[in-house]
Formats: sequence, C-alpha cells, structure tokens
Amino acid sequence: MSDAFIVVAEARADEGKGASRRLRRLEGKIPAVIYGGDQPAQSLTLIRKDFEHMLENEACFSSILEVKVGGDSHNAIIKDIQRHPAKGFPMHADFLRVRMDQAIKVNVPLHFINEEQCAGVKLGGGMIQKQATDIEVQCLPKDLPEYLEVDMLAVELGQIVHLSDISLPAGVTSTALELGEDHDLAIASVIAPRGTKEADAGDEAADDGDGASEEAAESDDTGANGEG
Repeated sequence: MSDAFIVVAEARADEGKGASRRLRRLEGKIPAVIYGGDQPAQSLTLIRKDFEHMLENEACFSSILEVKVGGDSHNAIIKDIQRHPAKGFPMHADFLRVRMDQAIKVNVPLHFINEEQCAGVKLGGGMIQKQATDIEVQCLPKDLPEYLEVDMLAVELGQIVHLSDISLPAGVTSTALELGEDHDLAIASVIAPRGTKEADAGDEAADDGDGASEEAAESDDTGANGEG
C-alpha cells in the first residue's frame, strides 16, 4: 500500500441542491459524505482544487485515505465520485470508512507492461486489445496493492490473458475468481490487425456462417410457401 493520502474536510450542516450549488460556484468547494464503519453518515465539504490535485494520482483510488474532519480522523476509501458530465471535474465524493482489521473490496487498476516487446506484437504483427483496466479484489487494508501488473511479454498472437493469469500479492484475492472458474474473465488479448490473413480468415468464417443461415432461412421460406 502506498503512503497515506490526507483529505482535509469540514463538517457540513447545509444540505440540498441550493446549498451544494453555492459551495461549488461561490466558495470553490464540493459536497461529500462519509459513511460506514458502524458510525452514522456525515456530510462534508472539501476544497475542490485540493481534492482535484489528489485525484491526479491514480494511487488514491486504491489506497486507504485519512479523512480529517475537525479533530477526528477516519480511515476510508473513495467509494464514488460524481463528475460534471461535460467538463469532468468532481461535483460530489463518497467515502467509505474502513477498519484495519476487516477485509475490504476495492477496484485496483491494472498496469500493462512489456506491451512493445510483446511476442504477438513484435513477432506476430498483432495488436493488444484490453478488455479491462481494473479488477475488484478483497483484502485487509494493509495488504491493498496500489496497482496490479499484467505482463504482456510472452503473450502470442491469438492468445488471451485471463484474470487467473494475474499474479496477486499475498493476502489478496480476486472477488470474481472466488465465484468459480466461469468467472475467469478475459483481461487482454493479442489480435491480428484488419487486412491480415488471420483476420480475413476470421471474417470469411463469419461470412460462411451467415451464408449458411441465409440458405436455411430460404429453405424454410420455400417450405412455408409450399413450393418445391
């Protein structure tokens, strides 16, 4: 786990859309809430520019934050961020309190390494296609990884990297894999670019399947019309 991120917040009494708009427009702040941990939910106010600066560091999304409210301090994770639909800046934040002795579920980002040296790219002329950018894990807060690496070095053309291929640190489990082998999802693959023999062969196979379906449909229509 990376060094702690500190979020300085103020308790908020004013609630409602009008109060939130005033915060954003006039005071350069955003509303937030912290909940969980067998404590009541508490409405907060954050300084927007400080919060935005912290969000620039990807690690904050998979780290235990220290949320300071007055004289109180809470261990928490970012549970949700509501952003402006057009401009993308944060408009509201949800924090979930955590206990250091209880396991938590967090989405951890994937870092793909050795993409340029990937066998399927360098030797096979393929392209890497990513099906996921993060995965959900479960662990104690002290074991929470900042990110997980997906090594593409030995992945060949046509090969698929699955969830089970990712090396997880001690104490960390995949919530999907805990559900069984049927949940061993594809994370990335190396595919042939359009216009190559491999890609064309795949298209031809798809076309043949469509042709067979059309012939079957025509046969059905003939039988329905009573024509021989």
